[in-house]
Amino acid sequence: MFTSPHGKGGKQDKMKLLTHNMLTSNIIKTVTNGYPLKIVPTQVEVKTVDFNPEFISRMLPKIDWPALCQAAQSVGHGEGLPEALTEKYEEDEMLLKKVHHVLMQVEVLEGNLVCPETGRQFPISSGIPNMLLNEDEV
Repeated sequence: MFTSPHGKGGKQDKMKLLTHNMLTSNIIKTVTNGYPLKIVPTQVEVKTVDFNPEFISRMLPKIDWPALCQAAQSVGHGEGLPEALTEKYEEDEMLLKKVHHVLMQVEVLEGNLVCPETGRQFPISSGIPNMLLNEDEV
């Protein structure tokens, strides 16, 4: 399960775009370019998560921005995200709120993650991506 750093009382969260930004299919022995995984959502929800600008500012340097923008577009929440980050993004509260929304509030409950190289699909069920490999993929 994936939990939000701001979750309350052990509440389990579903797959967020923050999690997606770190997933790859390079674990398959024949894959050399398994990132970013394409999201093919069938059910997406938006949850309320308290805005923490410091957390978002600390996470942004670790985020693959083009992959995040692509993921946000694929789940219908990419509007208003710039093509590139400005140098002083931590001072832009509107931007931080948009990034907070896509990283922390958008949850993919059902669908698939698709390897960009092989087309291999990893199902997302009840908000949990199944990245288990078949025996011949290890």
